Amino acid sequence: MSSRIRWAALAAVLAATNLVALPAAHAAPVASPAAVPVPLGAGERALVRFRLPDEAALRKLIASGADVAARPRTVPGAVLADVVVDGAELTALGGAGAVPVQVIQRGSDARRAAAQGRSSAAEQAADTLQVQQAYWWATGGQTFLQTQVATTATNDPDVEITVTWKAADGSTGSYPLLRFEDSGEYQYHYALPQPVPAKPVQIIARSSLGGTSRAVTPASWPGATPPPLPSGYQKDFVDAYLTPTDISARIKRLARQYRGLVDVLDLPHRTQGYRRTAVAYLGDPAAAAVVVESVRFGDQGMNGVQVRTVDPGAPDQPLSAAYRDRVLTVRLGTDAGGKVTSTTGDVAAIIADRFPQRFRAFAEDGSAGLPMPVAGPVRLDDGLKGTEVPRKPWTVQALRIGKVRDGSRIGVLAYSQEHAREWATPMVTLEFAERLLANYATDAATRELLDSVDVFVVPTVNPDGANYSFNDFNFQRKNLVNHCTGTSRDPRYRDSWGVDVNRNYAVGSYFDGYVGGSANCLSGVYSGTGELSEAESGNVVDLAKAHPNIAFAMNVHSYGGYFMWPPGAYKADGRVTLPRPSIDEAAFFQDSARRIVGAIATERGTVTWPSYTGPVADVLYSAAGNSADQLYYELGINAWDFEVGNDRWNAATQQWEGVGFQPPFDEAHAEAQEYAGGLLELVRIAHERQARE
Repeated sequence: MSSRIRWAALAAVLAATNLVALPAAHAAPVASPAAVPVPLGAGERALVRFRLPDEAALRKLIASGADVAARPRTVPGAVLADVVVDGAELTALGGAGAVPVQVIQRGSDARRAAAQGRSSAAEQAADTLQVQQAYWWATGGQTFLQTQVATTATNDPDVEITVTWKAADGSTGSYPLLRFEDSGEYQYHYALPQPVPAKPVQIIARSSLGGTSRAVTPASWPGATPPPLPSGYQKDFVDAYLTPTDISARIKRLARQYRGLVDVLDLPHRTQGYRRTAVAYLGDPAAAAVVVESVRFGDQGMNGVQVRTVDPGAPDQPLSAAYRDRVLTVRLGTDAGGKVTSTTGDVAAIIADRFPQRFRAFAEDGSAGLPMPVAGPVRLDDGLKGTEVPRKPWTVQALRIGKVRDGSRIGVLAYSQEHAREWATPMVTLEFAERLLANYATDAATRELLDSVDVFVVPTVNPDGANYSFNDFNFQRKNLVNHCTGTSRDPRYRDSWGVDVNRNYAVGSYFDGYVGGSANCLSGVYSGTGELSEAESGNVVDLAKAHPNIAFAMNVHSYGGYFMWPPGAYKADGRVTLPRPSIDEAAFFQDSARRIVGAIATERGTVTWPSYTGPVADVLYSAAGNSADQLYYELGINAWDFEVGNDRWNAATQQWEGVGFQPPFDEAHAEAQEYAGGLLELVRIAHERQARE
C-alpha cells in the first residue's frame, strides 16, 4: 500500500540508513536500469520506479511533496525511488532528470485485479466435484448403481448434488445424493444403491452451485469370483441357532471326528460365567425402597436369601440388623413415642456396614432420605432365567484346524460373537470350520489349503453374554461383568450391565482419547475399567500372541453387510485416525476385499456394497478399542471385520430392508452359507501368501 512520505519523516529515514551512493569498491555489480515509456491516459495515475541521478535529486523530489511509495535505494551511480504520478507529474519529474525505469502498477490494474478477484470468488463458489466411487452390479435379475461424490464446497451444508446416469440400453435417469458428515466434518455425498434398468455406462454429477464432474464409466463390483466348488463338495452343516452349550458340544464332536486335523485350545482366561449377584427391592420402589444385593453370586448360596424390616413396637429402640438362617432382619429405630425414625439411607448403611462380606445396600434412586417402611420378607434372586446353562466360570475354546499345527504354516484366525446378540455369527465360523474338515479327504483344493494353512476358529468369544441373550434379554450386546457402582446397580438396569468386549482392547482405545467407547457402565459401548480388563478380550489377544504364525484375522459381526479393516478409530478433534495403512497395504486390503466379497456373492447373489467396504472409521463409525486394531497395529496381523446380514432389496416396495441380529432362521442359515464362503476365500489368500514366501 502506497503512502506519502513527507520530507521530515524521510529525512529521518535517510539519516538513519545513510542513504548515499556506495563507493565504487562496494557497488553492486549490476547495470543501472534502462528507461521505459510510460503512456498515461487523461486523469490516470501510475506507480512508477524512477532512476534519480543522485541523493540531492531525491531530496528535491521529496521536498516537492511527491508521493514516494517505498523506501528509496541505491544502485551504481543512481538512486531508485517508487513514486505515484499522474501525467503532469511524470513530465515534471522528467524535466528534473528523473528517468522512469519500470511501470509497477497502473490505476486500471487495480480495477482489473478486483474484477479478477470477483471472478475467482465466483469460480470458487462453483464447486469442483470428484467422483470417489461409481460401481454397478447385477443380482436377482436387478442391476444396481452406487456412487459417492465429494464437493470442494465442504462448508456449505446446503449444497445439493444430483447424479445423472445413462445405461447400455439407452435409458437415462437421475437421483439425488445425501450429504454425509462424521464427527462434525464433511466426508462426501452418497446414496444407497439405485436400481437401474441395465448396465450403466456413464454417470455425471452436478451440484446446485454449478459444479460438474467429469463423465465417469462405472466399474463392475466386486469384479472377482472364486474357483467353482467341485461336484460332491460338502456344505450346509448348521441347522439351528447355536447357544454356547451347543457350540461346546459341536467343538467336542469335531475333535473326536477329525482327530488328525483338529486340536481344541482352552483359552487362558475363564469368563465370569452365566452368573449374577442376587438382589431384591426391600420396600416399594414406587414409594420408598432399599436395594439389597449379595456380594457373592446368586448361585453361590445367595439366591433365596430373605430380607425384611420390622417395627420393634417399642419406644427408643436403636436401629439394628441380624443375619440368621438365611434371613437378614433389620429392626428399625424408633423415637420416644415409638414412631419409626429410620430412613432408607440408615437401613442401607447398617446392612452394608454390619455385613460387608455378604451384602451391599443403597437407597433406591428416588428413595434417598425417605422414611423406611416395614417391608418384606423378600427373596434375593440373580434374575437369570436360563435353566439349562451351567452356573460356573466358562472356558472359551478355539478349534485349531490343519494338517500341520506346529506354527510352521501361515495362520488364519476367525472369531465371532464378541457381541452377544449376534446369533448368526457362530453359525458362520462353525460352517466354515466344518467345510474345511469334511472336505479334506475328498477335495484336493481343500486338502491343499489345510496342508499349508493353520486355521484357528473361536466360535463364541463372549459366551456369558450369549447365554444371557438367548435366555434373558435378546438384545444383550455386552458380557455379564457388572462394574457399575451406586444406584447404577439398581436391578431396573440389569439389561444394561456389562462391558462391550469390542471396545475393551488396548489400541486406539477410549482410554487413549479415541471416539466410540464410553466410561458410562450403562452405555452399550462401555469400555470397562481399563484396557483389556475383561477375560473375553484377553483371550483373543493372548491366542494371537501365543501363535505368532497368525498373519490374517477375521472378526465376524452382524448385521448390515460391511467388510472392513483398520483404522477403526479416530480422535474427535480433527477426526485424526490411527495411522493409515501404507499404499501397498491399502491396496492389498482392497484387493482381498473384492475377492472375499465376490466369494460371498456366489451363494445367493448377496453383494456387500462398495460404500460399505473400507476402513472401519470411514464406512461405519469410530470404534475405540476394537480387536482388529489391536491385532493389526500391535501384532502386525492383517485384520478384517465382517458384518454379516446384508440389507435385502424388496422389489415390491423398491426399498432396502434390514435383517437384524436374530433374523428368521432361514435368513441366518443363508448368511452362514455365504459368509463361510468368504472365510474360505480368506484361507486361499493366506495360502497364496504362504506360497510366495
